[in-house]
Amino acid sequence: MILKKFYPKKVVRSTYSINFKKYYKNGYRGVLFDIDNTLVPHGEAADEKAVAFFKKLKDMGFKFCLISNNKMERVKPFADAVGAPFICDAHKPSTDGYNQAMEIIGTDMHETIFVGDQVFTDVFGANRASLYTILVRPIHPKEEIQIVLKRYLEKPVLFFYKMRDRKQLKKENRQYNKRRLKILAIRKKRKEKNQEEE
Repeated sequence: MILKKFYPKKVVRSTYSINFKKYYKNGYRGVLFDIDNTLVPHGEAADEKAVAFFKKLKDMGFKFCLISNNKMERVKPFADAVGAPFICDAHKPSTDGYNQAMEIIGTDMHETIFVGDQVFTDVFGANRASLYTILVRPIHPKEEIQIVLKRYLEKPVLFFYKMRDRKQLKKENRQYNKRRLKILAIRKKRKEKNQEEE
C-alpha cells in the first residue's frame, strides 16, 4: 500500500511523554529530533523544559542530534542551548540529513529513533532512512502557511493509519524489533570476537 511509506511506527501525544528508558533497554542509543512543534512551538527558543529534557537523555546514555529544514540562524541557537549537534537545511524528506546525523552521533539505523511532528517531511524521510519513527502531535496550531497546507494532506494518511488493525500493527512492530535486536546481537558477538583475537 502506497500510504504505508508515510506511516510512523508509533504516534504519541508529546515528545516529552515518550518512554526513552524503555527504548534504551531495547538497544536504541541515538535519537534524532525535529525542532519546531516537536520540542517547542514553532520559532520559539529552547525553554527550561527542553534543556532539562536533553540533560535527562544524556544522563540515560543517549546520543542525539537535531535535524531541521530550517536555516542556521534558527537551528544553531536552539542546538547550543540544549547542547546538541545539528543539521540545518536538511531538505527532509531527503535521507542525506538523517544519515549525516547518525554519522555525527556514531549510531546506525538499527539503534536510532527519529521524533518529529510532520508526516510528509519528518516521518517519510526517516522511514526512507530505515529509522524507527515516532510521530508526535504538533505542540501549537500556529504554523507557517506551507505547513498548514500539508496538515490538510496529512489527515487522510493519519485516518488510514488509525484504521489499521491494532493487533496487526503490534505484530509488525514486534517483528521489526525482533529482527533489529537479532542484528544488534550478531554485531555484538562479532565485536567481542574481534576483541578476543586482538
